[in-house]
Amino acid sequence: MSDSVEPSTSSREDPDPTPTPTSIIHPRRDPFEYGLLPIPKVIFTDPIQSLIPLKQKLLSTQRVNSEIIAESLQISVDHARLILDTLASVLHAESDPLVKVRPEEVDSVGADLRDLMLFLYIQSYKRLLPRTHKDSASVADVWPSTSAFDGYLSALSPLQLVRSNSRRFMPSQADEEVHQLSYLQKHMGNILSLLSEPTEGEGEEESLVLSMDGFEHLGFLIHFGDKGSEGIPLSQAAPFFANSDPDMPAVPVPAAQVHEWILQNITSALEHLTERVSAKENGPANASDQDVAMADACTNSIKALANARGPSFIEGISKSSYLKQASDLKGSSVKVRLGFDLYCWDQNLYTYTAEVINCHDSVIYILAPLRYATIYGCSDATIVVGAVGKAVRVEHCERVHVITAAKRICIANCRECVFFLGVNQRPLIVGDNHKLQVAPYNTFYSQLEEHMAEVGIVATINRWNEPLALGVVDPHDSLSHPAGVSDVQAESATHVDPDQFTNFLIPNWFGDESPGSTKDNPFPLPDAYMTSQQRNQKNLGEIKQLLREAPLEDNRKRELSTALHVYFKDWLYEAYCGFDIIKANAWGRLSSPSKMRNMGFGLQALQEISASYTAYKETNIV
Repeated sequence: MSDSVEPSTSSREDPDPTPTPTSIIHPRRDPFEYGLLPIPKVIFTDPIQSLIPLKQKLLSTQRVNSEIIAESLQISVDHARLILDTLASVLHAESDPLVKVRPEEVDSVGADLRDLMLFLYIQSYKRLLPRTHKDSASVADVWPSTSAFDGYLSALSPLQLVRSNSRRFMPSQADEEVHQLSYLQKHMGNILSLLSEPTEGEGEEESLVLSMDGFEHLGFLIHFGDKGSEGIPLSQAAPFFANSDPDMPAVPVPAAQVHEWILQNITSALEHLTERVSAKENGPANASDQDVAMADACTNSIKALANARGPSFIEGISKSSYLKQASDLKGSSVKVRLGFDLYCWDQNLYTYTAEVINCHDSVIYILAPLRYATIYGCSDATIVVGAVGKAVRVEHCERVHVITAAKRICIANCRECVFFLGVNQRPLIVGDNHKLQVAPYNTFYSQLEEHMAEVGIVATINRWNEPLALGVVDPHDSLSHPAGVSDVQAESATHVDPDQFTNFLIPNWFGDESPGSTKDNPFPLPDAYMTSQQRNQKNLGEIKQLLREAPLEDNRKRELSTALHVYFKDWLYEAYCGFDIIKANAWGRLSSPSKMRNMGFGLQALQEISASYTAYKETNIV
């Protein structure tokens, strides 16, 4: 394409071979991880050939709404609104009005045309595939080859990920960063063309120039500084715009000069990353990257390997309960492999991305305000995610209950999962899903409303019952797909029967010391679910009364007491990791927190377990 930008041939100094962290260019993960949509009409074979005419057509419209997008791309209004909502969730500039606007006002505000062009361009991106397993036969024996998770629909099933050691075979963050930088390196000329404006050069030859404002929009895709830090304006990192007078517009710069400078920085960053990855693979294991043995029971046996400068690893969340609150995350970077990963890079609480990866037979609570959350490869688990202001993505999970308050959620390649949602946008369902269910939000914790207000979630808008299903095949997965499969629509989700709907109780870990004022579910329940809930509460009260007044003989009372005892142990095992208590047959200690401390429980769980046991004993009729 003649409009694409080629690097200038003018001589410039070589980039610093050992760049400092503040001078290294990084790709923004957000648009690549949360901004890709499997809508065939917006995935262009040659993006620049399609987008330059579209840009010229819409040039007089600086901000575009869903109606303009639908007409220009020949897609439905629903898909056009999905593009706007998704773009808003991955924008780099928190000051953009599209980020702050209420859901009902999105179309009146619209998106900046330049951001939309970049968003549409990267729909051509292909994700990095997991590394193949050296012993494919041992992996195949745990998952049928005819499974919908295998073949062209998915690289690995949830159980295959566990058996194949996901830490070793899933792409690392460094691998993904190299892949994203390589994509940007290849396409940067075209990307700059979408942000540049034509001007007459020498001999009346037309050339492209880039204004400082246009250059700032590159912040949608790249940033400089420490990993995860996006606080430095992009123009301040560039020599041709740095220290510009805010009262005087900076002179536009030739796009070829900008292209050359960015390519030099990407090359330097790729060399830096390659050396780091090579050193890690060939050298001794770093203390912050060692594997921690999987805990057999309680999370108190999981060890954290902390590094003052790098992330802390907590591995082995299985058959356990695990709690993370906002105060636990502040100012740290925590990664929990085989459990959940938490990435937070500054003191602002609303900068976290939580990744829950390969959790099994566990209950995990992440009670904090988050930007993004990913739940990947989990099975037979309950995962509660506090308040997510950008997006939640749930992928390759089975028999998982997800409870979250969020702006939006995307569900991909899951089976037999139930989602209890408080969401301001329609749940997006893509990929090969089976037997999914959705229900209204069903829990609360003391700081929930405070966290929702911080991230901008509106409790009066809950679109949990309006799932939007797209294609069964993800065109961004780099896999080959049989002809015709891309036209198949994903299986949508059914609604949980109101008679099966129950509240989920988050333990009051800290008793009266818990901050916050939330006393109930902030999302209004639909009438059918409210009626069912009230009926269940009434039935529970009647059952308690009958148990207390049951006119049973002593042997029958003992049988009933034994049955209650068994059910309580099952509940304790699931909710509080009571394996050690059951194994040690230490029931006598449950009534007193002081007697339980030598069993390894933290103070945060002692009061709740003791109170629950006391309540259980009140129903013990023998």
